Amino acid sequence: MSEQLFGYLEWDERGLIPAIVQDAKTGEVLMLAYMSRESLRRSLEMGETVFWSRSRQELWHKGETSGHTQRITEIRYDCDGDALLVVVEPAGPACHTGEHSCFYRTLYAEGGGSETSDL
Repeated sequence: MSEQLFGYLEWDERGLIPAIVQDAKTGEVLMLAYMSRESLRRSLEMGETVFWSRSRQELWHKGETSGHTQRITEIRYDCDGDALLVVVEPAGPACHTGEHSCFYRTLYAEGGGSETSDL
């Protein structure tokens, strides 16, 4: 990715941009992570997702240890240029808990309730 293309993106004060990861086949949102310029560059070079770990302060190749990689089929950016949509073909669950998606818990559902008892 050329530096010119990076110019379309709005990086936060830490040099990061949120990346929503979506399953290419189902359209399901799998996870939210953050990318730095370097992780985006490496993702494009490898064709697999590489993120910036805010807790460990280092690059993180998704699936490097678990084998649950995410092959990138498309990357889009939103109208403000401050968020990415990364469309992937996952090789296993996205969530570290083993769930397919990190969004497996329900906070609110119309006519339902919440999964969290103290709400």
